[in-house]
Amino acid sequence: MLISEYLQLRNLSVQMPRGNSSDSTDRQSTNAAQNSPFAKTLKEQLEKQTVLNSKVEFSKHALDRVAERNIDLTENNTLERLDKAVEAAQQKGANDALVLIDSTAFLVSVKNNKVITTVSADDLQGNVFTNIDSAVIG
Repeated sequence: MLISEYLQLRNLSVQMPRGNSSDSTDRQSTNAAQNSPFAKTLKEQLEKQTVLNSKVEFSKHALDRVAERNIDLTENNTLERLDKAVEAAQQKGANDALVLIDSTAFLVSVKNNKVITTVSADDLQGNVFTNIDSAVIG
């Protein structure tokens, strides 16, 4: 979820200060604001907050892959379906599982209840997943 999307969902707006500057300066200010440490931290915290609503935890590596691969965890109840899939794997005694939700793969340490990494549809082709003892299609 992008910062602008979050602000829009919350009906919030942020106005950049306007002075006697040109449009190019305004664009540079906007780009600088979007790439500022504050904006990056806010984005990370919002991603974590979305993930915190899930019973399954996400490793830092998995969160980085979600952001890098533009995986939308809010689409089609992905987190809820992931929770149910991991729960099913736990009931069957799995340790490490590949969970497929629509066109996204999640490698999950079932015993630790933690997503280790995520792979988007674009990156799935040709991958070999090793060191798993189960696969769940959710």
